[in-house]
Amino acid sequence: MIQKATLKFLTELKKNNTKEWFDLHRHEYEIAKKDFVELITQLIPKIAIFDPEIAEVKAKDCLFRINRDVRFGKNKAPYKTNFGAAISFKGRKSSYPGYYIHLEPGASVVGGGAYLLMPDELKNIRQEIDYNTEEFLKIIRHKSFKAIYGDVRGEALVNPPKGFDGTNEAIEYIKQKQWYAMTKMNEEDLLTGEFEKKILQAFKTLRPMNVFLQRALTH
Repeated sequence: MIQKATLKFLTELKKNNTKEWFDLHRHEYEIAKKDFVELITQLIPKIAIFDPEIAEVKAKDCLFRINRDVRFGKNKAPYKTNFGAAISFKGRKSSYPGYYIHLEPGASVVGGGAYLLMPDELKNIRQEIDYNTEEFLKIIRHKSFKAIYGDVRGEALVNPPKGFDGTNEAIEYIKQKQWYAMTKMNEEDLLTGEFEKKILQAFKTLRPMNVFLQRALTH
């Protein structure tokens, strides 16, 4: 569960997203960050029960920095208004499929999949879906997956990639550039033991898709 003070800090940060305010409230930030780190620390061994690869992952290696990169975007707010963590065998910056937690008052989500992909990795996943269409569709159309996530997300090409049959039943997924799934977390759940239960259930349901994607990337 998450402490109320953590959500309060993020709410206040959204209203006062300046370095001056942040510096004055750095102590509250450190307490809130510690709360989030403890959540990730508790989750890792429980996720490892159904995904042993992440058993040795450390929470500190999963966390994203709260500082925003303001060099190129129009939004110059210096801080993110959420805590985020990517739990993956190869770290938060890799393309290796994993699990994601985004904690933000009113906009918390959990899920995962494969996101930051290189061209050869894109090709490998597309080929895996093309060669094993029935298996892939069975995973993402399973009633548990549909109930929690609805569908797989990701930016997509307008036309089928070169070399792929546009009549394939899974062509809309083959056209994608990322393959991930997300589900919202209710505000009430964040403050109770239901939060952890729902996260673990969501991740366990996501696991077959991650295994499929992992196989494509490790052939």
